[in-house]
Amino acid sequence: MNQEEILNRTKQLLSEETIVSWELFRDQITLTVAPDKILQVCEMIKNDAQLAFDFLSFVAGVDRYPSAPRFEIVYQLYSTRQNHRFRIKCLLEDTEAGLPSIDSVVSIWPTADWHERETAEMFGIIFKGHPDPRKLLLPDHWNVYPLRKDFPLEGSETETPDLPR
Repeated sequence: MNQEEILNRTKQLLSEETIVSWELFRDQITLTVAPDKILQVCEMIKNDAQLAFDFLSFVAGVDRYPSAPRFEIVYQLYSTRQNHRFRIKCLLEDTEAGLPSIDSVVSIWPTADWHERETAEMFGIIFKGHPDPRKLLLPDHWNVYPLRKDFPLEGSETETPDLPR
């Protein structure tokens, strides 16, 4: 399948309110979907025989500060049976009441485990339903998010053992 055929098949499977937008960049479609529909979308595109996206290459966060919505979660997918790629992203608002959140896709693609943990740790995005939300890289007591654009370049007031004072 080429990218246009993948997009058309995806549009057939998903409802109009699920798809926020799509774009073609460098011969690859990126489909932006509603964050509350991410599990439904991922299950469909994995289990559909024509799409068969059985491998999640990575999950990444993007801080679009000062734009709103502030965060993007990007899922890069590959079909080992069909030999095609696809990208999905969700836009998340920065909330005053707490950290932004989205459902974990570990139940669909177990390889998402470490990718989600790293994204949570670096951007402060909660992956609801994640089976093991422990930190990978930073000390447990460090509650700052170093890949956010508003993180101070000189470090934070929180003790950071690897940054100079």
